[in-house]
Amino acid sequence: MPQPLNRRTALHGLAAGAAVIAFDPLARTWVTAAGHPAPATGRTTTGGPFADVPPLDGTLVTDPAALAADADDFGHSVHRTPAAILRPGSVADVVTMIRFCNDQGIQVAARGQGHATNGQAQVDGGLIVETATLNAIGPVRAQQGAGTGTVTVQAGAVWSAVVHATLAQGLTPPVFTDYLELSVGGTLSVGGLGGQTHLYGAQVDNVTQLQVVTGAGELLTCSATRRPDLFRAVLAGLGQCAVIVSATLRLVTAPVTVRHFLLPYTDLATFLDDQRLLAEDDRFAYVEGEVVPDAAGAFTGYVLEAVAYGPPAGPEPDDTALLAGLRYDTSGAVTAETLDYFDFLNRLAAGVAALEQAGLWSWAHPWLNLLLPGDSAATLARTLLDGIAGQDTGPGGVVLIYPLVSDRLRTPLLRMPADPVPYLLAVLWTMDPADQAAVQARAAANAAAYETVRVAGGTQYPVGTIAMSPADWRAQYGRSWPEFAAAKQRYDPNRLLAPGQHVFTP
Repeated sequence: MPQPLNRRTALHGLAAGAAVIAFDPLARTWVTAAGHPAPATGRTTTGGPFADVPPLDGTLVTDPAALAADADDFGHSVHRTPAAILRPGSVADVVTMIRFCNDQGIQVAARGQGHATNGQAQVDGGLIVETATLNAIGPVRAQQGAGTGTVTVQAGAVWSAVVHATLAQGLTPPVFTDYLELSVGGTLSVGGLGGQTHLYGAQVDNVTQLQVVTGAGELLTCSATRRPDLFRAVLAGLGQCAVIVSATLRLVTAPVTVRHFLLPYTDLATFLDDQRLLAEDDRFAYVEGEVVPDAAGAFTGYVLEAVAYGPPAGPEPDDTALLAGLRYDTSGAVTAETLDYFDFLNRLAAGVAALEQAGLWSWAHPWLNLLLPGDSAATLARTLLDGIAGQDTGPGGVVLIYPLVSDRLRTPLLRMPADPVPYLLAVLWTMDPADQAAVQARAAANAAAYETVRVAGGTQYPVGTIAMSPADWRAQYGRSWPEFAAAKQRYDPNRLLAPGQHVFTP
């Protein structure tokens, strides 16, 4: 493994240690000092003009194993092989290489933890910017006596590391996705929904400032008051206008412990109504829910998951007051327990480790993530659930549904149904990747489910496996589309960034 090199030295490919000194724009390949193609592509050069590769602080990787890894993602069904990978040693490296790619017409995609499910962070023959090496956190800035603060973190930092750093100061980001080993830049590019969203908005709604590298290679700072058009275009903007390199996050007081409830239901409408009640009255800081199949595979059981924060973030939890008015099945399995706050946030870690050990984490994940209008959520959910009845979601697979509150979702590109309390319905499939016919059939079924929801006024949360054309994206973004398209033209005029999303390219 080569060591990071300073800016005065040439970069090296991994496979043979040969210096990568140029990019041949005719053969579309990186070239070594010996005049041969870098090991990544196996193509021969044509003797065309070469452009010098700029010196970098990090490494430019071209070995086949690394390229194959970045031609895959958590979906394990779409594979587009890049020509090279940048592992930046500094933010300046991202600026340098995006400018270089502009000169050469090379497409670029940023990759955090590779948790996309449909090739969204892949690029065929282009450059992948792996942000994992940009992972600095802090310092945490607490507002004296206010119980709030901020922290600036680089895009490659994962949320588990962020919360460890902030908890040392008694603070926490207000919203988390259920899985903590995702990068900050990755979740801010799609939105960042979780069980706390009904109370605090999405993760993108809790960002005060961004530092980004635009598709034109400009390093810019933006916020709600400084270059607000860029700020709006980057948050939940799918990496179309800029690569996030750092973000300043809002922090709130963290609890020491939480009171965690699992409440069973047998009627879908009652389950959703109780979730809506909890989303609107704020008695719980976290509200989610799971749909459970019966022995025949029909989705007839429901579990409401709710969490109340204890001191100092909230009052000492009172079970009677917290559960008042809820119509759960008291004869079913009710769970009420007190957990350490971080243990609650990180509760999926053991299950993920077990899946990794069993080799199942590398199975295909053609996920479906839809946002349903609240007034038709019960009808739509019933239709969609009946459509997958009897189909095993696979090892680790799960069906989730939970409420959001539109008034707390303020990011324009995080598109929500026009309803005060929309619902996220997520079918998190796990399928054997050897059966690609079944995986592709599931992707087609996802597209049909999305169309059903779209006609009813719903949208998709863009982390799943749904094939989208530019026309589909225009419909998804609705009234936000003109400003988004204008920002793309302004900040990525050559349309190099994030081609795997297919927002502005077929």
